[in-house]
Amino acid sequence: QVQVVESGGGLVQAGGSLRLSCAASGSIIRINDMGWYRQAPGKQRELVAAITSGRKTNYADSVKGRFTISRDNTKNTVYLQMNSLKPEDTAVYYCNADIVGIVHGTIWGQGTQVTVSS
Repeated sequence: QVQVVESGGGLVQAGGSLRLSCAASGSIIRINDMGWYRQAPGKQRELVAAITSGRKTNYADSVKGRFTISRDNTKNTVYLQMNSLKPEDTAVYYCNADIVGIVHGTIWGQGTQVTVSS
């Protein structure tokens, strides 16, 4: 069974930094795109950043210049470095990955809470 597990969330003051990690495990042949999404209370889930297997990246306008997505293909892991955090970044952050294994599909993690205090 393939799964992805996020870690690294927590409580931080405005202006601070956090680094999220998301590791995929199981019967994996290849991972294509990987991404980070977030969902704040009462709002829809939105894309934060995504990265292709060739490391091409895409960011939401609200995080450009503050967040950096990266991946380590040897570890099947994607990272999200978040700097200059703002209270409006508070949300549950979810990782997803397009995984080719016994089956091919998009796998979501369980989410990790990020809270930024003002």
